[in-house]
Amino acid sequence: MNCILAIDQGTTSSRAILFDADLRAVGSAQQEFPQHFPRSGWVEHEPEDIWNSVVATCRGAVENAGIDARDIAAIGITNQRETVVVWDAASGEAVHRAIVWQDRRSAAICADLRAAGHEPMITERTGLLLDPYFSGTKVKWLLDNVDGLRARAGRGELRFGTVDSWLIWRMTNGASHVTDATNAARTLLYNIREGCWDKTICDLLGVPLSMLPEVHDCASGFGTADAAFLGREIPVLGVAGDQQAATVGQACFEPGMLKSTYGTGCFALLNTGERLVSSRNRLLGTIAYQLDGKPTYALEGSIFIAGAVVQWLRDGLGIISRASDTQALAEAADPTQQLYLVPAFTGLGAPYWDADCRGAVFGLTRNSGPAEFAKAALESVAYQTRDLYRAMQDDWRASVEGDIGSATLRVDGGMSASDWTMQGLSDVLGVPVDRPKILETTALGAAWLAGMRAGLYPDAVEFARTWALDRRFEPQMAPDLRDRKYAGWQDAVRRTLSNAV
Repeated sequence: MNCILAIDQGTTSSRAILFDADLRAVGSAQQEFPQHFPRSGWVEHEPEDIWNSVVATCRGAVENAGIDARDIAAIGITNQRETVVVWDAASGEAVHRAIVWQDRRSAAICADLRAAGHEPMITERTGLLLDPYFSGTKVKWLLDNVDGLRARAGRGELRFGTVDSWLIWRMTNGASHVTDATNAARTLLYNIREGCWDKTICDLLGVPLSMLPEVHDCASGFGTADAAFLGREIPVLGVAGDQQAATVGQACFEPGMLKSTYGTGCFALLNTGERLVSSRNRLLGTIAYQLDGKPTYALEGSIFIAGAVVQWLRDGLGIISRASDTQALAEAADPTQQLYLVPAFTGLGAPYWDADCRGAVFGLTRNSGPAEFAKAALESVAYQTRDLYRAMQDDWRASVEGDIGSATLRVDGGMSASDWTMQGLSDVLGVPVDRPKILETTALGAAWLAGMRAGLYPDAVEFARTWALDRRFEPQMAPDLRDRKYAGWQDAVRRTLSNAV
């Protein structure tokens, strides 16, 4: 048994990658699944679609690798984090579509809790802000708005979980109702200081403790996948939310190390070690990973729309047929035009946390066309990242009286494959951007957690030595131009915010 199966369950697709004993990918499969938008600002998935796509990709990866399930030592799982699944404890059937992390339907619940003065207590205990992004208010909405669920929850008939919990429940035929500390830390219900579900917050939101999974370290025994899944029983030994798994996959094990993942959204995590930093800039305190019962904390900035803005160019505007088309368009854009696209399709995340604002474009002229839109879309990702980087730098200086340790950003995710986008990112930030040889760092992190627990892979120190650079992007933009362009972005955001006048 010399392979690890990594399941990367994302927002728009599921992937499975098999890694051998040398952490090389030897087989993979990917499958998209439908997105559902029942109302403006609402985003849902069918839980069965998620499950079926995971089954199909895992079996496809095994077939593509030309191996047998007997070669798989363990399974590691990484997943879209705040997405909510509630299911029947007896039958295992979901009682509603999954409410996706992008969904904003619980904005009114958050506003009411904020108005009642609960946010400081919740932030102190969870590291999070009152925003529809997080799982807890989504669960409350389901219990309050779907007929019969509140009563069923009170009778202990329902279970709640993030996607990792749902998958493990299905893999183990209901034998394991578990999650890991990083996913628990994103629910708004978990006290990351004390390492337990917070009864006060659960009572405040009306979420019975009986619904909640058992919380484990990221490398732990989560249960055993039934033989029906892949043909033999296989232990699940590693779990981490997607951004934390990418942090592990990027070997950001030292305080001050920073990574940013560019998928559907963009998520930057700064390792703060044993210290849970209280942000002055509305960043999140969270758990980067937890091993041997010891949490390592992080500051996180969440951008809701990164790669999704390219999907919008393709599916919404129809100006590209493939994501890769954006680079050629951006390169052909009129350099005398300066468009700013603020992609607040589902509100803005850190550091603004405005659930009610919506997207806008500024600087349009009669000559603005597809090329200028493509350039503005890609540049919006760089500007949003600079928002996060500045906030993290400020919080880090206030906490440890120094600059962010590496002063270099490690990047991964689909958009990081674009040289134009990464060069633009370095130019806007004014710091080097390092792209690793292995871009699938999210799956790699999940694989390492499971393989390390299985005894197949080395410890963190040795694993960090395997990190390899593909390319470093150095800033080429003049500082005054960088600052002038960023000032224009800040003005565009100010005009987009819901309280703009």
